[in-house]
Amino acid sequence: MDEKYVYYALEMTKKVLAIDSPTGYTKEVADFVISEYEKLGYKVTKTVKGGVLADLGGEDEKDALMLAAHIDTLGAIVCQVKENGNLKVSPLGGLNANNVEGENCKIISRFSGKFDGTFQLNNASTHVNGEYNDTKRDFENCEVVLDENVSSREDTEKLGIMAGDFVCFDPRTTITKSGYIKSRFLDDKLSVGMLLAYAKYLKDEEISLKKKMYHYITVYEEVGHGGSASIPEGVTEMISVDMGCVGEGLNCTERQVSICAKDSRSPYNYEVVTGLVKAAKENDIDFSVDIYPFYGSDVDVALAAGNDIRHGLIGAGVYASHGYERSHIDGVKNTMKLLEAYCK
Repeated sequence: MDEKYVYYALEMTKKVLAIDSPTGYTKEVADFVISEYEKLGYKVTKTVKGGVLADLGGEDEKDALMLAAHIDTLGAIVCQVKENGNLKVSPLGGLNANNVEGENCKIISRFSGKFDGTFQLNNASTHVNGEYNDTKRDFENCEVVLDENVSSREDTEKLGIMAGDFVCFDPRTTITKSGYIKSRFLDDKLSVGMLLAYAKYLKDEEISLKKKMYHYITVYEEVGHGGSASIPEGVTEMISVDMGCVGEGLNCTERQVSICAKDSRSPYNYEVVTGLVKAAKENDIDFSVDIYPFYGSDVDVALAAGNDIRHGLIGAGVYASHGYERSHIDGVKNTMKLLEAYCK
């Protein structure tokens, strides 16, 4: 695969990262992804739940392969307008208050537009708060401070902000000269970029697929039911292209593609994992095989929902998952090489 598709993947990744999409608020980014698949000439539908299903063609419709990634991210939702005019929020997905303290954010009101704010510890000035160092960072002790002239609940409510409004955190995306990709929400928008690039590669090179292939860009993955529905008839194998875990006790680095053998729920299909490893070895792809201790995926919930499929999971190595995440362009290259090799 020509390296230009790696750079296309990064371009698409930056574009989807720039579109706020905390789980439950994904229409804008889903519409963007649909438009990109349609530009490439593919038939695309939006599921009732809001996911994106692209038909990439292929011959054998009774033994189809589905590649899945998700576009919903971590975020928060307003649960209370406080007496001081600031906002108490409830996390969406596995958001950790420690990882977003001091982060800029947007509040999406339902009827009066978007507002800027910052997620801060309550009473965040160290020159005032003698308990600053000892206070636990959680969603009881932190708040969103609005960048508006408000000092009371009434002031904030006059802006149209209310419980149930979504809070979107700044991804702060950057790619370094040394090839490191740093951003919130690489889980899993980096994989969405890669699937779009793989779809472009198939179209540009006029590659005929022996098996029918679908790309399924899910929503609600971060809360556990992204891939639970809308799997087309004939799909017998589903591979989640998500993030590869990087951390103590694991083999993967940000420069590799990770093949998951087991996560916190169950082992992945033996034949699929074996086939992925075989493809990586035969094509000189830099990979690792790992067990993810605290992890679940779209293919897990697809099985739990009763789908009779083989399942697997791969992804570019990502460090600091669910925080300010980091991967590398080499991890993207190796993941795309594995997709090319395995899906032949």
